[in-house]
Amino acid sequence: MDLLLLLKALILGVVEGLTEFLPVSSTGHLIIAGDLLNFNDERGKVFEIVIQLAAILAVVWEYRAKIWQVVAGLPSEPGAQKFAFNLIVAFLPSAILGLMFAGAIKIYLFNPITVAAAFIIGGLLILWAERREHQVRVFSVDEMTWQDALKVGFAQALAMIPGTSRSGATIIGGLFVGLERRTAAEFSFFLAIPTLFAATFYDVYKHHEALSFDDIGVFAVGSIASFVSAFFCVRWLLRYISHHDFTPFAWYRIAFGVVVLVTAYTGVVDWSAGS
Repeated sequence: MDLLLLLKALILGVVEGLTEFLPVSSTGHLIIAGDLLNFNDERGKVFEIVIQLAAILAVVWEYRAKIWQVVAGLPSEPGAQKFAFNLIVAFLPSAILGLMFAGAIKIYLFNPITVAAAFIIGGLLILWAERREHQVRVFSVDEMTWQDALKVGFAQALAMIPGTSRSGATIIGGLFVGLERRTAAEFSFFLAIPTLFAATFYDVYKHHEALSFDDIGVFAVGSIASFVSAFFCVRWLLRYISHHDFTPFAWYRIAFGVVVLVTAYTGVVDWSAGS
């Protein structure tokens, strides 16, 4: 077993786990990390898909009690039915628009200018969301209406633009809708489950030729690293937002957008790697 390859898998797994649920764009960070580690070929793309699934499983484990409560209550509990319906409603915009435009987005938008602009604009939107008067109407995911869920779902659809950040779009979209900060984050986590499961299995189907039994060790190391780091990151974020806002992430995004431009201009990173 190539120890250097395992180390690369470990690093990329940690990067995925730490960035998937923060409003900073995991795709952007994986492009940079994969390019710097020279692990951005076809096998590298499949590897990123697999470790993304591991990060999702961390959320499933963290919220296993809530998920089981909803699943068990679907036949007869109105609250469980409402929650499941809201997730479906929020999931649909990304599912429909993704099927329609995913190919064109990968061809035309995976370039340094688009990625950097998405980082910077996303940062500015976070600053705006945090500095405006925040009228909170919804203090729990169970209080959300289907209209709230649909609005957050359309916000998530913006994350198809590379560099936007799925979690960032849904959390900030939730703040604009009137969700309390922790509620916005939790609904973002729950919405990640159907969204990223669907995206993962779709991408695995498209790239299944690149899967190899010889890569099991590499995928296992990356998946474990992704699961563990995502698990602790989700718990940390929930504690953090109990006493802080998202402003530091906004400035980080703006700085990262500058990094994208510099690395692209100097040729250090190939930002077409995401396609």
